[in-house]
Amino acid sequence: MRLSPLSDRVVLKYEETEEKTQSGIILPDSAKEKPQVAVVVAVGPGKDEEMQVKEGDKVIFSEYSGTEVKLDDEEYTIVSQNDIIAIVK
Repeated sequence: MRLSPLSDRVVLKYEETEEKTQSGIILPDSAKEKPQVAVVVAVGPGKDEEMQVKEGDKVIFSEYSGTEVKLDDEEYTIVSQNDIIAIVK
């Protein structure tokens, strides 16, 4: 991973979403909603407290949070740990 987040930042990568509805309708990219579930790929050292997420965790984060970054044809979102709502177990 070439991205090393600073402070309490977390680098997320979206999981692949279904391209079809249950009834078999194929969705174009423009009709898909941006998912709010992603996998943690890198974690910063933390600010004043210990980081609560670790690499490999699947998390749910706030809908309009983060900064989108494209690196080596991969898309990532960098969010503050405070923007992460829950860890999916």
